Amino acid sequence: MPVLVDSFGRVATDLRVSLTDRCNLRCTYCMPPEGLDWLPKPELLTADEIVRLVRIGVARLGVTEVRYTGGEPLLRRELPEIVARTSSLGAEISLTTNGIGLARLAGPLAEAGLHRVNVSLDTLDRDVFVKLSHRDRLKDVLAGLAAADAAGLTPVKVNTVLMRGINDHEAVPLLRFCLDRGYELRFIEQMPLDAQHGWTRAGMITADEMLAALRTGFELTDADPAERGSAPAELFLVDGGPAKVGVIGSVTRPFCGACDRVRLTADGQVRNCLFATEESDLRAAMRGGASDGELADRWLAAVRIKKAGHGIDDPSFLQPARPMSAIGG
Repeated sequence: MPVLVDSFGRVATDLRVSLTDRCNLRCTYCMPPEGLDWLPKPELLTADEIVRLVRIGVARLGVTEVRYTGGEPLLRRELPEIVARTSSLGAEISLTTNGIGLARLAGPLAEAGLHRVNVSLDTLDRDVFVKLSHRDRLKDVLAGLAAADAAGLTPVKVNTVLMRGINDHEAVPLLRFCLDRGYELRFIEQMPLDAQHGWTRAGMITADEMLAALRTGFELTDADPAERGSAPAELFLVDGGPAKVGVIGSVTRPFCGACDRVRLTADGQVRNCLFATEESDLRAAMRGGASDGELADRWLAAVRIKKAGHGIDDPSFLQPARPMSAIGG
């Protein structure tokens, strides 16, 4: 079986599939309050097209993990169907979500074959949630987390972006909240993927700052580095373990050398990095009658030219034209 290997020898086995660019929140680090111009429905991959491409990735190209993302993937009506049709392929199936609607869908998704979820939660304060997301939906997110845990979508992972002067005082309360419920928390450095292009390095809370804040309430020690593998999160034992917390320093502690990800956008474009400036169009080829083998060859060629790193520190770095919601996390 050919594998999705680039010129530096990295093999992509983790496929991130965006199901929609739409979202029901307006988080300030992602998009403006008024939202964005969404992709027209005819441009989105159909459920059949998504399943076909995932099958090619798993059966022909060595993909072992598939994560459905967005936008907000719970907005995709066919999500349970897509999960059910791809869960039998042999890859681990997971989901990244903002949690709104998860209270209703956690059970059906687990029955369809979903293995686990990552839920975004940036604050425990209702007022801060509204300020960050421009929606009063914190209660729904918390209910979604509880439902995912009850449905066995474990370990339930929580993703948090700390923002200076907004929620950076909540690092310790958020970790305590997750520890009390058995959730696994990951703090993520804010990345230059906002639609407004307002990101600045000076305004970003760094991994070092996150760890310093956490150490005001907990003792942190390095976890076994073998547990990390190609995962983006550096893991730390909390108060001696066994509980852990992760920090994803995408900007200040890049892990590009171990990256095993490849992305498929909701309109069928292969992206070999979040910050890639090139895409390979599988949708047009597929709708033009390309065979599975021809699509696989296009995919192989797209990954082969992956750059050594994201280049955020390079003076020539350009933020991608697509925001995170249109790329898929």
